[in-house]
Amino acid sequence: MSFARVHFSTLFSLEKMKSLGKHLIVELYDCNNKILNDVREVERVMVDAAKKARAHIVDVIFHSYNPQGVSGVVVIAESHLAIHTWPEYAFASVDIYTCGEEIDPWVACEYIESRLKARNSTTLEMKRGVIRNKGAIKHKNL
Repeated sequence: MSFARVHFSTLFSLEKMKSLGKHLIVELYDCNNKILNDVREVERVMVDAAKKARAHIVDVIFHSYNPQGVSGVVVIAESHLAIHTWPEYAFASVDIYTCGEEIDPWVACEYIESRLKARNSTTLEMKRGVIRNKGAIKHKNL
């Protein structure tokens, strides 16, 4: 298995910065296409991922497309987990957006990768809502 992680940082000095949330943008390749086309299984994977990350589930909605594919979102008190699948390409794109310090989006990410049997993936982590703490350095102009 080959998994790549990219941690994106802004042009800010993050030492004295705080972010309100983390947003993982996940690309999953070479997944099990039968799982990707099973709306109930994809929903189960995403709900279980939210639970494993200790998120508080607010709502769940999933849709199956004809002839193939699934889209869905698990709304959590801390933000959301969303997925779109392309079984014909054995591909899924996933967003995991969490706010606060109690939820670890990487727990959900690794669980989803495992359950969808992804053989390759890329993940971009973005800090969302980067705010300045007292004494923080201002951002650099290019």
